[in-house]
Amino acid sequence: MIEQYLNRIINIDCKSGISNLPDNSIDCVVTSPPYFGLRDYGISGQIGLENDPKQYIAKLLEIFAEVYRVLKKEGTFWLNMGDSYAGSGHGYLTKTVAKQSTNKGTLFMLNRPPTPVPSGLKQKDLIGIPWRIAFALQESGWYLRQDIIWNKPNPMPESVKDRCTKSHEYIFLLTKSARYYFNHSVILEPAAYDGRKDTLYKGGNKDMNCNAHERWPQRGYVLKEGKTGQTDQYHGKSINGTYVEKPMRNKRSVWTVSTKPLKEAHFASYPPELITPCILAGCPEQGIVLDPFMGSGTTAIVAKQNNRNYIGFELNPEYVQIAEKRIYLL
Repeated sequence: MIEQYLNRIINIDCKSGISNLPDNSIDCVVTSPPYFGLRDYGISGQIGLENDPKQYIAKLLEIFAEVYRVLKKEGTFWLNMGDSYAGSGHGYLTKTVAKQSTNKGTLFMLNRPPTPVPSGLKQKDLIGIPWRIAFALQESGWYLRQDIIWNKPNPMPESVKDRCTKSHEYIFLLTKSARYYFNHSVILEPAAYDGRKDTLYKGGNKDMNCNAHERWPQRGYVLKEGKTGQTDQYHGKSINGTYVEKPMRNKRSVWTVSTKPLKEAHFASYPPELITPCILAGCPEQGIVLDPFMGSGTTAIVAKQNNRNYIGFELNPEYVQIAEKRIYLL
């Protein structure tokens, strides 16, 4: 039954779409729902325009209950979320940008009044949407395993003068079980090391000197040049290349990735580099990655490029066309 959905993006409400999938059939979920009170995508049934964050969170919990059902016991769920401010109109754009953007099917809330201040909050309060959702999912049975900070070197400018410009979002790693699939070795990163010989690491055929600041929790290989028959542990593919032993470390929980706007898609699309580690570490090769809010297709593109299958649902038919075009051009 799952085969009929493989490597397709289906124009349907995601809750209805996921309800058609069998139990325990998905290896990994990577998604970014529409953020609360930020944009009007001009499509009936969209999420994010609720007047109260409790209503917004309740709708997402219904969808994620279906995600829980279809995810395998050893599966992983990577949820990208941004925050909003109470009644501030945060995220509104200028008339010029809004007018240009409507040609792409995204209606930035130009004539929409600021979202009413929800009960229990004050004007200009940071709502804390990502953490409210994370804790709600935790209470509903999910394991909340990690919060990852997406550090944006090129954030959207803000004209505020009473706080700092926001330059981060969250990715939450959630699971159904205490033990789950996580291939940490494919996302190891080179360890910073200044040459001091404070600590001696012994392993393999050679001793490696390192300093006390980086005690080499891992050891791995990085691509350099030349030889056949090795495996690129970052992408899980056989390649032609030579590997040299390098000091490696576990990937850290702050990921610095620049945003990359797409001329044919809404600017809220996350960059491929952001979710590549999620798919490489959280889904085995030939596994299935689900994105309930597929948008412009980035999750599908990264899955396909890394030898994984994908299933996507998207309510906006224009975005389905954009995603399919981007995938076709790979």
